[in-house]
Amino acid sequence: MTEIWDGLTRAIELLTSFDPEVLEIAGRSLRVSGTACLLASLICLPLGSLIHFRHFPGKRALINIIQTLFSVPTVVIGLFLLVLFSRAGPLGGLGILFTPTAMVIGQMMLIIPLLLGLTISALSGVSKEIVDTAASLGASGFQTTWLVLREARYAVLAAVIMGFGRAISEVGCALIVGGNIKGATRIITTTISLEAGKGELELAIALGIILLLLALIINVALNRLQQR
Repeated sequence: MTEIWDGLTRAIELLTSFDPEVLEIAGRSLRVSGTACLLASLICLPLGSLIHFRHFPGKRALINIIQTLFSVPTVVIGLFLLVLFSRAGPLGGLGILFTPTAMVIGQMMLIIPLLLGLTISALSGVSKEIVDTAASLGASGFQTTWLVLREARYAVLAAVIMGFGRAISEVGCALIVGGNIKGATRIITTTISLEAGKGELELAIALGIILLLLALIINVALNRLQQR
């Protein structure tokens, strides 16, 4: 019990003194997850709109597959990218394994199904009368899509926030494709795993507090958006 209390005390000291290592790891986590979420959003918003507004054979099956991928294990994505980007893999020549770039790609693959499915659900929640009214007034397909996106903006933004939360809290994929290299690919979750395994609780607890604060901020933002 004394060891845990000492670890908590030291962790608070690391946070209040703005320890450079803690700031570096937290900053890298935000950059990697923020970049992954931004790029995934740029892909999923237009693609989700296309799937929602177009009628084609197998649409329902495609949506079911997307929703099934919500819970894909992070280690499965990490293993797939490890094979893909390893030296013997088809994209090994890119040399991006064990770099932040590989971690961004991994987190993108993790959250794209989530963002895509929630975007489609958000657009489906917009009243059909809005679409019919826009069409009757001569709106083009792009104008109608933009109008529906504006109507569903809070739900879409909530989906983006949820995607960011899933990205920044994952650990399996980041460990496999990032390698947890100090000063290069070490992020909050992988550092917590490493330090806890070594029995060094101070840094692990400090980063755990930061992760909990980020989770709190995400939940508060989601609640405010849901109220809107």
